[in-house]
Order: sequence, then structure tokens, then C-alpha cells
Amino acid sequence: MTEILAHSSFRGLATGEAIDSIHDHLDGLWADAPFVQDMDQMTFTTAVIEAATNIVQHAEPAKELAVELGVDISVQAALLQARVSAFNAKPPFGPMEPGVPDDESESGRGLALIQALVTTVTFERQDGTNTWILSRSSQG
Repeated sequence: MTEILAHSSFRGLATGEAIDSIHDHLDGLWADAPFVQDMDQMTFTTAVIEAATNIVQHAEPAKELAVELGVDISVQAALLQARVSAFNAKPPFGPMEPGVPDDESESGRGLALIQALVTTVTFERQDGTNTWILSRSSQG
């Protein structure tokens, strides 16, 4: 098993304030893992924030409980990995493939952006939770 060198975890209501908290968690994570190249930090941060923002903007509660956002990030010597979860959420509607919105559209580019910034993106749904797993191999 590859050693985890730094770790950060967040869970809270899926609100705009949660995005601010995740930014703070990522800033702390990069302070704990200064060996991660700036380009890897920037692109991975953008992908994680995009996925989390997508949950805040689009996730709908499956039942009476509010949607909660969870972000769990681990840093290994050559791999960054984030599990971005929507707890208590309905399954996402439509295919989990990047769309190609027209030039006038203001949404629909999130998954394509995330896929461009990381090495792999996978999706799983288990026990009422939607989880996107983002992995980025280190460039350094």
C-alpha cells in the first residue's frame, strides 16, 4: 500500500459556505504537502472545487434530509485523490458523460472541465450517496 503523506476531510451542508470551507481545507493541505508541484495543486484544486460546486448547485435531496457535501482528499508521493460526495442525494439525472453545450450555454461544461484537469474520474452510487472519485498523477 502506498503511504498517505497528507490528508484533508470536510463534511457539511451543501451550501456556498461549504465551498469556502473546502478552499480553506485545500490551502491547509497544500501547506502540509509543499512537495506537490504548483501546477498539480492548481489543477487538482480547480477540479475538486468544480465537482463540489456542481453538488451545491444541482444535487437534490432524495428524502426529507438536506444534501450534505463531503470531500476527502489524500496525497501520496505520485498521486492526488479526492472523493467528492453528495450524501442524502437523488441519483444524478442523465448520463455521467461530459456534454458539449452550445456557445451560448452557461452550464454543462463542468464534467468536461474536471476530466481535463485530472487523470481519471469515476462515479459510484451507494446507500443514497453519489461519489465522484478524482485522481491526478503527479507531474513532479
